[in-house]
Amino acid sequence: MVYFVKTPWILKKIYPRSIWNIPTNEKILYLSFDDGPHPTATPFVLEELQKYKAKATFFCIGKNVKEQPQLYRKILEGGHRVGNHTHNHLNGWKTPDKEYFRNIIQASEYIDSDLFRPPYGKISSFQIAHLQSEALNFRIIMWDVLSGDFDKKVSGNKCISNVIGNAANGSIVIFHDSEKAFNNLKMALPKVLSHFSKEGFKFNGIK
Repeated sequence: MVYFVKTPWILKKIYPRSIWNIPTNEKILYLSFDDGPHPTATPFVLEELQKYKAKATFFCIGKNVKEQPQLYRKILEGGHRVGNHTHNHLNGWKTPDKEYFRNIIQASEYIDSDLFRPPYGKISSFQIAHLQSEALNFRIIMWDVLSGDFDKKVSGNKCISNVIGNAANGSIVIFHDSEKAFNNLKMALPKVLSHFSKEGFKFNGIK
């Protein structure tokens, strides 16, 4: 499995209409959680965030919101932001455009947000342009730092160092509130929150 922990500048140049980080001189991080809601991982995340009065952004799969509506409401009630992550976690590079757009609109029936993150980060320039059109008006949110919590070959400690070693003011950081990532997540998230809190950082949702 090949991926970048720190997003290289060339990718940001290739997709300049996507949001990779939020420039600021303040000590602010934008933690985000993909693939939920999940009945075990999401309550854990919400509890850990509450300990630090931290806000985050949850990029939800429509099917999961449909199956876990009470958890979705709990995310919103906690003052967090939500975003669309398609209804069935579709890869934009492997899905015909019409099917891809239909799936995103289907997710919108359950997720009220103008934020969209493509699963796997795989999306074409045409798909981005269509999603940003007046008809749909999505903002495409990518990331600056990838924790790697989804990677079974990576330890929780490595996820911690991935984030601590690469996140800076305005970084958008990805974790996953999913079954696959949970073992790494439950080790990494508390340590990341503790470390950056001691460094004077705040954690905000993406507006």
